[in-house]
Amino acid sequence: MNTRTSLSPLLVPDMRTDHIVGSGASQVTVVEYGDFECPSCRQAHPAVKILLAHFGDKVCYVFRHYPLREVHPHAELAAEASEAASAQHKFWPYHDLLFTHQQHLDKPHLFEFGEQLGLDMSRFRNEVEDHVYLQRVQEQVDSGRRVGVRSTPAFYVDGVGTDVTFGLQHLQEAVDKALLASAA
Repeated sequence: MNTRTSLSPLLVPDMRTDHIVGSGASQVTVVEYGDFECPSCRQAHPAVKILLAHFGDKVCYVFRHYPLREVHPHAELAAEASEAASAQHKFWPYHDLLFTHQQHLDKPHLFEFGEQLGLDMSRFRNEVEDHVYLQRVQEQVDSGRRVGVRSTPAFYVDGVGTDVTFGLQHLQEAVDKALLASAA
């Protein structure tokens, strides 16, 4: 039985607004609430890529924004910029650039990353400057609060919070366990 039928509605992937690798037909859903300026999120980034390569189409991975503005002053604008890149179908490459260059998340660098990806820079600059996607970012933060996110990265495997404080091996173990449950 697919356990996703019992997911909190807040943890069900929304194909219209979420950033998703995989499909709704996957056996297991992993939702990450992340912050582009968070060192732990940066450490998790390559591990998530390995996890996705390992499990392939068995896993649907969702990235949602949870910028910790109090401690990461550039995280919210970086999230907004990633949404502006997404509007031009470049979310994942922009996402990767943000984690690769985490120490450079000020506005000039955010624009430079857009140029590197060949974005329509007039549109991109206007959307970032006008905070067109701030509401979307805030809605994802709100959904994170409602499901109990307290820090980043926060992972939910088929709706169950997975503590990765002591290593991302726990995330792989949670996915393995969810796959076994979905096969039962």
